[in-house]
Formats: sequence, C-alpha cells, structure tokens
Amino acid sequence: MQLKQVNAVVTGGASGLGLAVAKRIVEGGGKVAIFDLSAAAGSAAAASLGERAAFIAVDVSDEAAVDGAVKQAQAGMGSITAAINCAGIATPGRLVGRNGPLSGSSFRKMIEVNLLGTVLIAKSAAVAMQSNEPNAQGERGVIVMTASVAAFDGQIGQIAYSASKGGIVAMTLPMARELASSGIRVMTVAPGLFATPMMKGLPQEAQDSLGKQTPFPPRLGEPDEFAALVVQILENAMLNGETIRLDGAVRMQAR
Repeated sequence: MQLKQVNAVVTGGASGLGLAVAKRIVEGGGKVAIFDLSAAAGSAAAASLGERAAFIAVDVSDEAAVDGAVKQAQAGMGSITAAINCAGIATPGRLVGRNGPLSGSSFRKMIEVNLLGTVLIAKSAAVAMQSNEPNAQGERGVIVMTASVAAFDGQIGQIAYSASKGGIVAMTLPMARELASSGIRVMTVAPGLFATPMMKGLPQEAQDSLGKQTPFPPRLGEPDEFAALVVQILENAMLNGETIRLDGAVRMQAR
C-alpha cells in the first residue's frame, strides 16, 4: 500500500510514537484521524499536520465511543485503509508491594486501555476496511498494533503491563489469519526503550542511563524510527501476522 493511499486512524496520535506515525503518513500524501483523550493536545497535533489531519477525542477502552469515532473518521476521510494502535498506559505495580498487593482495578485498567482498546480499534477498523475496494494486490487495509519488549522480558513491577502487551503479541497471528480472507494484514511492533513523552519526563541522567542499556545504538530510540518501521509495514504486503522487536538488541533485566 502506497502512503498516498493511506487513510489512517492513529490512536495516541497526539504525542510520542503516534504523532511520529501520523506525521510520516501526512508527509507521504496520506490522511490521518488522530484519536486521543486530550482535546488540547489532539487539536494542536492535527493543526500542526495540516489539512490532511483531523482530531477525534476518544477513549479507546469505550466500545461505543470507538465505533462512533471510527465511523466519523471513515466519513471524514472517505475510507479507512490503516489503523495504527499507539495508545497505552504503563503504570508500574508489584503483585505484592510495600503499599500492599496489586489492586484488581489497576490491573483491569491496564488491560482495558492497552489490550481491550487495541481489540476494539482493530475490530471496528476491520469492519470499515471490509467495504474498501481491494488494490492491485487484493489488499483492503492494514492493522498495526504496538506491544513492547515487556511482552517477552517484563521486569519486576510490570505484571499488568506485560500481560497487556503479551496479549497483543498473542493475538497478532490469529487476527492476521482471520482477516486474510478480507485482504487485511495485521502486524505488531514491540519497541524497546524509546524517547516517548513519559521517558522524556525523567531527568537527563536517567534517560542516558536507560539508553546505555541498549547494546546498539546505545541510546533511546526516536519516535521517528518507530514511525519508519510502521511505514515499511504499510508499504510491504509480505509483512503479515508477525511481531517485530524494535529494540537495538536490548533484553531487559529483572529490575
């Protein structure tokens, strides 16, 4: 799929990885609908990208809100040919910590935003994509999900986060197999240590220390490097049903 054919929904598109993806798509001639909770940040992001970008406020864990937002994006862009899931939370919590055990509500919230939110976007976008005319390769759409290296080597305090991201990895292949008959591809990216807004909020010394954990290059990944991989996934029809670690060969230690 060429970028100029891309009409994408990008969750978490107001900042970080999502904004970098949205920028790449718009620069390539495509259109984006930015889904995010923050109206101020979302509107500013869309304005910075120009007329081929729009913002829709949505809570990805709310099924009715997601379905409504996807229909609104489909009407605004004419179709949806890509859905890139970058929305997520990463609140740490030990199973049994100094302040007591992990609450069921905090675990549930992580699953609802990271895993259920990804499912809801994928499901609703797939419905929209099925009405598209296939391109020359029979392709109607692409779904890209964001996991994490925590899905494979989660650290102490990442039980809920690792579970949510591991679920995304686990459903990648069965989702791709199911949607293949509709000409829809499904891929997942599992980033390592990236310079997201959350990471940028740490002291520079802490950022440098974390970056040096990556064998090569010994630094934090840049959001545009994540976006570059997403673009390759959109453009390369043979990428399907797989999770790609984008991590500079890092393997996280227990803590």
